Amino acid sequence: MTPDEIVVFAEGLARVAAGGGGAKALAAHLASATGLGVLVEDEQWHPVAAAGRETVPASARSLTEGGGAHVNGRPGYTWPILAGERRVGWLSVFSPAGADAFDECSHALRLTAASIAVELARDPNRKSDRRQAFWERLAAGDHHDAAAARDDAAARGIVAAAAYVAIVLEAENDDPDAPATLADLRAAAAGAFRSGNADTGYIERGNAVIVFAAAPREYDASNVRTAATLLPKAVAKSHPGTRLSGGVGTAEPVANVAASLERAYAALAIGRRIFGAGRVAAYEDLGAYPLLYSGAGLDALRAFSQRVLAPLRAYDEKHQTELERTLALYFEVGQNVKTAAAQLHVHRHTVFYRLRQIGEICSCSLESSGDQLTLRLAIAIHALHA
Repeated sequence: MTPDEIVVFAEGLARVAAGGGGAKALAAHLASATGLGVLVEDEQWHPVAAAGRETVPASARSLTEGGGAHVNGRPGYTWPILAGERRVGWLSVFSPAGADAFDECSHALRLTAASIAVELARDPNRKSDRRQAFWERLAAGDHHDAAAARDDAAARGIVAAAAYVAIVLEAENDDPDAPATLADLRAAAAGAFRSGNADTGYIERGNAVIVFAAAPREYDASNVRTAATLLPKAVAKSHPGTRLSGGVGTAEPVANVAASLERAYAALAIGRRIFGAGRVAAYEDLGAYPLLYSGAGLDALRAFSQRVLAPLRAYDEKHQTELERTLALYFEVGQNVKTAAAQLHVHRHTVFYRLRQIGEICSCSLESSGDQLTLRLAIAIHALHA
């Protein structure tokens, strides 16, 4: 588009907006001026409006932010709709001509995205705001049971999972000229946490992005933890001056997600103190540190000891071994393998073999001070409160 054409296009956008046409009319104006297929979606990739003669897909979610790609074989280009730093939707265009057509309309695309952002941000009754209210209530623990949470979600057009893991993400920017914004963190999270059967939730609080990732099975929760720990590298790659820190909570039923969020914040604080900035720490991987951080009561201490020692006890019961006893004695004699072997009446090589087994079964290392603290504390709690 020439400068004169851009001016005419911008004037047309202003007239549409002044006339109260909304997102649908603005999308139609873009389609009419460019000949492209236009799709507007909210921040959760739900359709808001479509326009143009060119066929558009049901969603442009697979398009990379600000880059060209294909959706169901159709060349497409997408751009975020931002209200300040808050992403309120996505504007995508499609054309058989591909990248050339998108380059020609890039200015029109940006102007339209800005106009639609104003429309979406000032409409208090729009669907995305109603959806956002559900995640806010979930974070606050306002649902008294799972049925109430599911009904609330359904009323707002949300497919809720049976359980969620909360993730808290915060960025520290060393490069003031190219900082990672909350919108950047949210985009990175959207690429990392996806579920085909349930919606993912997002909340922005202060300088943090909170993510609610669906985890109906332990397998899903494990994948969420893995994806979260990889996020700092992904963000640092796109924003070299940014260090991403985060905390991952536990998988909790949908009505108890507030507990997962509390643990995610605890994991963030502990991770920063133990590892420094630039790392995402999972609550379940921090061993004894959450107990020391929160000042746990007796019930929490007993639950912690049971959880840590359960794999050893299950193995001992199934194979008639003495791994738990070996571990306790190993710590009791100051980690002296020879003395432990003598008291157990076995060869010292047997003690070495059992220690390797313990590390494998508990997914830990007896050479790690953090893992040793966890195991020692679990054994001490059991000895005191069994």
